[in-house]
Amino acid sequence: MRDRWLVDTETVAGLLDAPDVRLVDASWYLPVENRDALSDYRERHIAGAVFFDIDDISDESTDLPHMLPRPEKFSSRVRSLGLGDGVRIVVYDGGNMMAAARAWWMFRVFGHDDVQVLDGGLAKWMAEGRPVDDEPVIPRERHFTPRLNTFLVRDIGQMKTNLASSRAQVVDARGRGRFAGEEAEFRPGLRSGHIPGSRNLPYTSLLHEDGTIVDNEAIAAAFHDAGIDPTRPVITTCGSGISACFLALALDLAGFPDAAVYDGSWTEWGGAADTPVATGDP
Repeated sequence: MRDRWLVDTETVAGLLDAPDVRLVDASWYLPVENRDALSDYRERHIAGAVFFDIDDISDESTDLPHMLPRPEKFSSRVRSLGLGDGVRIVVYDGGNMMAAARAWWMFRVFGHDDVQVLDGGLAKWMAEGRPVDDEPVIPRERHFTPRLNTFLVRDIGQMKTNLASSRAQVVDARGRGRFAGEEAEFRPGLRSGHIPGSRNLPYTSLLHEDGTIVDNEAIAAAFHDAGIDPTRPVITTCGSGISACFLALALDLAGFPDAAVYDGSWTEWGGAADTPVATGDP
């Protein structure tokens, strides 16, 4: 599964002129980082990469950030980016792979499984002296057929049901301070803490210093150490559904496929009036 979902910089360098490969910059940053992903993309990107705006390709009918859009909106947006049926999509970001993992997950939710994440992202690419440019990319529209895979997504109603049944394990990708309720949330109006019964595995613990993801054995060990049995059903969550996708990717790489992502994550759960909240370590 690792080769299916992950690709290294050397391989991507050899694919830049491939007619059936499309590069995607899905960079997105936390509000506290004070970075503008689109401006960064316009300043430098891998040649031919289009910009996948996670905040724009989302459900505009909710106040929750970057929730999954309806299939027809996703199809329309990616079609205009030249991303569609019959092409291999390689996604990267300018951060630590969590935004690229979110785009990877979104494509899979809408039925496009020929998608990979660039291991180490743009930072590793540039550290190796590989070329970037600021040339505008004008994609040729391509048809995209959405096929919604609801097994990869959980909503708040399903999370409440799972709270009672404990059918699936829940693992939270946020840092320990936020998970334990010892640090304030980035977004105003949210309680601090975590979903009762959930476990904590900060996604950054699965990264090497160079920004690449650790090997499959280390991934499996990290989940086990967090109290998660990856052979059983798993739901991942985080602050707003971004880094949760990185945990889902990591599980898939290690041979434990199809973890579901709680799309609303803590922004929804911690902002609701009728959801229980736990603090401290599990």
